[in-house]
Amino acid sequence: MAPIVFVHGVRTSRDIWTDQIAAMSAEGHDSIAVDLPGHGARSHERFTLRGAMETIDAAVGSFTEVPLLVGLSLGGYSSLAYAARHRDTVSGVVLSGCSTEIRGWPLGAYRSLSLQMDRAFRPAGGGTWHVVADMLAAMKGHSSLADLRRMDVPVWLVNGQRDLLRLDERRYLAALPGTRLTVVPRAGHDVNSHAPAAFNRILLGVIHELRAAATTITAPIVAPRAALV
Repeated sequence: MAPIVFVHGVRTSRDIWTDQIAAMSAEGHDSIAVDLPGHGARSHERFTLRGAMETIDAAVGSFTEVPLLVGLSLGGYSSLAYAARHRDTVSGVVLSGCSTEIRGWPLGAYRSLSLQMDRAFRPAGGGTWHVVADMLAAMKGHSSLADLRRMDVPVWLVNGQRDLLRLDERRYLAALPGTRLTVVPRAGHDVNSHAPAAFNRILLGVIHELRAAATTITAPIVAPRAALV
């Protein structure tokens, strides 16, 4: 059965995937969720994109079978960067909450705000905003669209209807023909938490597609219109 590697978003941890791991395990799929540098058990570290990709690589390499890679937000950007550079190590990529290029002046403004927030809240024990600044510094000048254009494994976009980070969905679909998009009604950025049943159902559908593709030689899949589940 196809294994799965889950990668979380900024200022969270591997714990956000508890529901997904339980659901996949019930269907016989081995799964692992990682803590990125600067998060969870590794909160003492500083986030870098290289460190994130090394973390993903270690998780991918822990399986004897090529896994599906699932990333949310920062985990999605990191997963996409990894898969674009290690295309033979994953069977496909599910990207959630990361369908927007993080570039331009808003990035610098948000980084400045995150540093101010970290200085303001650190004395009260809430000083995790530095990881946002680290993330934005790591992603500065990085293009997720360029990563998509380098891909040669299937990609699925899964976004909450109310997620602000889905502004470039159509550009993402155009960057890699065959990419599939599912929009989950009433869900926000953390779609796996806002609509876990729908998200799990989508993942099982992805695994079914991968299994079918592995046993049948077919023509390239043409991207359909965005689906609502």
